[in-house]
Amino acid sequence: MRIVGTNIPDNKKVEFALAYIYGVGLPLARKIVKQAQINPDKRAKELLPEEINRIRDIVEKNFKVEGDLRREIMMNIKRLRETGSYRGSRHIRGLPVHGQRTKTNSRTRRGNVRRTMKLRAKRGVKDGKKAHKRTISGRKRG
Repeated sequence: MRIVGTNIPDNKKVEFALAYIYGVGLPLARKIVKQAQINPDKRAKELLPEEINRIRDIVEKNFKVEGDLRREIMMNIKRLRETGSYRGSRHIRGLPVHGQRTKTNSRTRRGNVRRTMKLRAKRGVKDGKKAHKRTISGRKRG
């Protein structure tokens, strides 16, 4: 069964099946089922064509889902980038937007990138100065 361009799994209960639509979570799915006057214990494959049409009408008329929602989110991000806001610059750099710490964590946004001081030490640069060579005993050589 398809609703708003999304395949709905047949063997799940209606509430959980509706949550497969982008932009419809469990609370909204429960609200839709209640508004359509459908038994929430029914499986998606047991729905009658009239019930499917009621759900389809409710979702299309009252909620922004799937392509329209994705488009709106992309336009909001594009607007933030173009205005040069702080949030827009974070989107451009691929960093967390909502004020999370970035010294540790933020793996979701950056990927498994581990930025350490090892690279700078290999090049012989530390805080803009040449790194001192040390002997095994730890004293400065030169």
